[in-house]
Amino acid sequence: MSETPEATDEPRTFTLQQFPEKLAVVRLAPGAEVPQWAEASSLFSITATATETSLVCATRTVPTKVPSQKPFTAFAVKGPLDFELYGVLVALLQPLAEAKISVFTISTFDTDWILVPQGQADEATEAWRRQGHTVAAAVPVTPSGKSKKK
Repeated sequence: MSETPEATDEPRTFTLQQFPEKLAVVRLAPGAEVPQWAEASSLFSITATATETSLVCATRTVPTKVPSQKPFTAFAVKGPLDFELYGVLVALLQPLAEAKISVFTISTFDTDWILVPQGQADEATEAWRRQGHTVAAAVPVTPSGKSKKK
């Protein structure tokens, strides 16, 4: 079931899933192809514009000479989120801005992802919890889309 807009004055709270991989945000030339060293992880994203190609991928194989920022920890908003839902990022980014935590965000069809510097992941978690949001470890998913149970 997707999160849907509600007619309430109560602040919205969300559940975030924290992923364990260390991620990098990589800058490539405009029109660049995805390099062989780029590895998929819990979040693998390619964004291409007329002026650059950006990747979000696992840090473990990013060559040292490739322009990148790392390491990041990824948090996904539990979804899917309804396209008519508004204020999601405001509710989640405001506490981080107040804590002076920089972010890199990505939206997918189903949800929003927030990357924070790995060294500030615990701080981000606490900032969200103080606002009533829930943060939990992500449950690994198998290729068939079913959650792994331990």
